[in-house]
Amino acid sequence: MQAYLDTLNEQQKTAVTTPPGPVLVLAGPGSGKTRVLTFRIAYLVQELNIAPWNILAVTFTNKAAKEMRNRVEQLMDGRLRGLMMGTFHSTCARILRQETDSMTHYDRNFVIFDTADQQQVVKQAMADLNLDDKKHPVNKMLNGISNAKNELITPDIYTATNYIAEVTKRIYARYQEILYANNAMDFDDLLMNVVHLFDQQPQVLQKYQQKYQHILVDEFQDTNTAQYGLLQRIASAHANILVVGDSDQSIYKWRGADYRNIGKFRESYPEAEVILLEQNYRSTQLILDAAKAVILHNPNRVHKDLFTERKGGEKLVLRESYDETEEAETIVNNIEKLLLNGYSLNDCAVMYRTNAQSRVLEEMFMRTTIPYRLVGATQFYKRREVKDAIAYMRLIHNPADSVSFNRVINTPTRGIGAKTQQNLREWAQVNGWQPSEALIKLSTDPDVQHPFRSRALNALTDFGNMLNAWITVRESATVGELMDMVLAQTNYRRYITDGARDEEEARDRWDNVMELRNVAVTGGSTTLTDFLEQVALVSETDNLEENPNAVTLLTLHAAKGLEYKIVFLAGLEDGILPHSRSLEDAESLAEERRLFYVGLTRAEDRVYLSHAFRRTFYGETEVAIPSRFLRDIPMELVEGASPRKRRQETKTRTSSWQWSSNSQQTSRATTRSTGTTRPSQAKRGGVKRPSYTQSTPSTPNRNLPKPKYLDEFDDGMDSAPRTAKYKSGQQVKHAKFGEGTVIESKLVGNDEEVSVAFPGIGIKRLAASFAKLEIVEG
Repeated sequence: MQAYLDTLNEQQKTAVTTPPGPVLVLAGPGSGKTRVLTFRIAYLVQELNIAPWNILAVTFTNKAAKEMRNRVEQLMDGRLRGLMMGTFHSTCARILRQETDSMTHYDRNFVIFDTADQQQVVKQAMADLNLDDKKHPVNKMLNGISNAKNELITPDIYTATNYIAEVTKRIYARYQEILYANNAMDFDDLLMNVVHLFDQQPQVLQKYQQKYQHILVDEFQDTNTAQYGLLQRIASAHANILVVGDSDQSIYKWRGADYRNIGKFRESYPEAEVILLEQNYRSTQLILDAAKAVILHNPNRVHKDLFTERKGGEKLVLRESYDETEEAETIVNNIEKLLLNGYSLNDCAVMYRTNAQSRVLEEMFMRTTIPYRLVGATQFYKRREVKDAIAYMRLIHNPADSVSFNRVINTPTRGIGAKTQQNLREWAQVNGWQPSEALIKLSTDPDVQHPFRSRALNALTDFGNMLNAWITVRESATVGELMDMVLAQTNYRRYITDGARDEEEARDRWDNVMELRNVAVTGGSTTLTDFLEQVALVSETDNLEENPNAVTLLTLHAAKGLEYKIVFLAGLEDGILPHSRSLEDAESLAEERRLFYVGLTRAEDRVYLSHAFRRTFYGETEVAIPSRFLRDIPMELVEGASPRKRRQETKTRTSSWQWSSNSQQTSRATTRSTGTTRPSQAKRGGVKRPSYTQSTPSTPNRNLPKPKYLDEFDDGMDSAPRTAKYKSGQQVKHAKFGEGTVIESKLVGNDEEVSVAFPGIGIKRLAASFAKLEIVEG
């Protein structure tokens, strides 16, 4: 073990070898926190003789858990018997499976509903309550329910302080009743139910306190109230808990994460050892200096002086483009230059604040035939055919699952239409059965009284016979065998072929089904329960393939925990980053700054920063303001030519990339996690790009106002001062938005930018030369 410890720096070694008890490790980006956690586990077992089954290690993604387990296995020669390592949700699911006898409402075959299932349940709850989903959007109601569960608030203690909250409370109560009836939990239930179980059954809590005598937690800054409560309850008996986190990287407030849990930890354990990991093994010192300068402006943080042995480094490149199209084109240009200098496609990532920003980028990559992959697009487990197959397996596992039953009862089409389905549900309700139970009654009891005519009866009986047969063999058949039976007996491949636009789509969709079968056969699941939990708990970044030959496009939220040699940060404008929703709230603005910090620290070698002079949202083109965060980066760390000095580039160039001769030709130059052949590098030259000037001109129109730039990067050639036409408080009228009140007005280049609040619409930033605002005389 000593040989391994000698590979650690002093801060890491202190974290690994500190005596058991409360330990808070504040780990900067790229500082080797996973290394610390894995070495800590090995140290506990090998040096302190702690049994592996007395250790609980919790992470936030399956990918991180798998990586940690692999590293620990290497350190300990595979001696991991009984070690519990996984995500919060998988850990809680395992506890609940083992403790169903102590719970009400559920048996051991409960299923986990994903987001789409939850939406269906909310819709059903609203229909039962005669509520209009147009007035009360489903996702908004679902978010309210999720927020309540994250705070450990059940429907009976939910306090409504306004009308919306009252509606949410009613929907929440009915939503929970439907989940109970379906023997189902959502993701938030997994956490909340364990905490409530521990509170209501002290003997169960004591069991897990004795079992998990040493707790290790990754990404502690991203824990919510329920997760923190879970850890506190288990650790309260022994206080042997080591948490690793960084408040500067807390970016998931919107899903309940609370970086203040780090402060709560220090309050709960004033005797806790606090260790800083400040040596970075990823980025150059110049990138770290830029990141430190940005995050320094956030309040209520623990200062960390990040340093690295990679002294110096390339300056950050800052560019202003005329619009989002030119911005995308500039990014592509820079990637091509990087490829000539020895970098590969998978070294490069383009990051942005919102998913909507990806469209223009995708189009530019497709036009230039540079392959890319989009993280956060339609994910594998959300594809229709995959969800169909999973729904069959869930129904076999838990026949009370009405969401899955409704999805597959007539998929593929088998003559059970909406009217027959409604009759089945009503007949089942009258008799006190679940719909699936009623279906099986029809197929197994010839004397049962029913309201169906012969045609509908035959269709229902046929499906009931199949379902009953699958349920009968679910314990003896493997997951792969069970899936094969379902696919064969339902003629699912024919259903895909008949419904596909062409042969290629049919093949791709069937490949997706076969990939799911591969998960069932080779994914390590020994039972149907294990398989369903595995596919339910997979997250977006867990689906990321290793080393694809493509540029990665992803949001900054999805970038957490990843690293790339080259990082492009696009759309750095006020209203985007920081997001418009955060501009009036200090706490939200601080989180936006952390998001920018996370983006900067994903880069190993180089960072490219870009913003546009004007950008189009929802069909409206507005003048953009460079992100306020850019002003925090010292001038000496950035290179960026003033737009006055930029030379206009030609719009017809030679493409660097094309599909190689042995690649599968597709209509979109993208690579995704579908098992298709990847594009490969081709020699430069020979392929002409289309001219963009005909359809999407990226050269500024000389009749439009010239781009502005940051004062810090201007060349000092200021134009003569002018006077703003509009003043704060003035009433103005817009041809489309109507009357509004001027909030702010400022001179921008040769134009005037006016922020106007329009009743019922919100605040709009408008270029005066475009908007033609009329002053309303009062």
